[in-house]
Amino acid sequence: MAVEAMSLLGLEKTSLRQQALTALRRAITTGEIPPGKHLVETELSDMLNISRGTLREALRQLQQEGLVSAGARGRLSVRNLDAKEIRDIFAVRAALETLAAQRLCTLEDRSDAVAQLQAALKHMGVEAGHGIERGIEADLEFHRVLCRLTGNEPLLLSWEQLEGSIRMSIMWGGKERGIRNMNVERHAEIVDAIASADAALAAKVIKEHMDTAADVLVTS
Repeated sequence: MAVEAMSLLGLEKTSLRQQALTALRRAITTGEIPPGKHLVETELSDMLNISRGTLREALRQLQQEGLVSAGARGRLSVRNLDAKEIRDIFAVRAALETLAAQRLCTLEDRSDAVAQLQAALKHMGVEAGHGIERGIEADLEFHRVLCRLTGNEPLLLSWEQLEGSIRMSIMWGGKERGIRNMNVERHAEIVDAIASADAALAAKVIKEHMDTAADVLVTS
């Protein structure tokens, strides 16, 4: 009985941490908690009705995702990006997604991978018409699928560790610019390159895709 009780307590704690993480992530990526805002543990734990220990676990995860950074004396605040950081983030994305696309180009049978990417693309087209938040999620899912289809777990993990920074980049650029980057036709070029098994073309298309996306976000 004692073991069962401990297991249940562990699940409850995990659930609270996940709920806090989800709430904080959403508040940061939507701008409800603005860039540069100091995160006061006592205030946040009271607002979320959780212990400070559970809150710290959630904040550590947000640090790993690139949404929160530590400043003087270890004080945590919402990360505040600049144009150079955004370009750097998209350059790393380009490298990871080029690796993913080129791997898919080597598959003897790419039909299933192409079909899944086309489905993700169609979903993105639908979701983009339902607001910036749903559009962002569908856009990110397309790129996540691209990496997941390789079966390369370290590649996928590396991409997912950038996800928080990608979200922050979109927020930094603003809703209008974020929506401009959800261009289905530009994403379709990636799928077409993979379908053609042209690895060089895939690399070219993805670099141009990421360079353009970064330009849209940082150029006045």
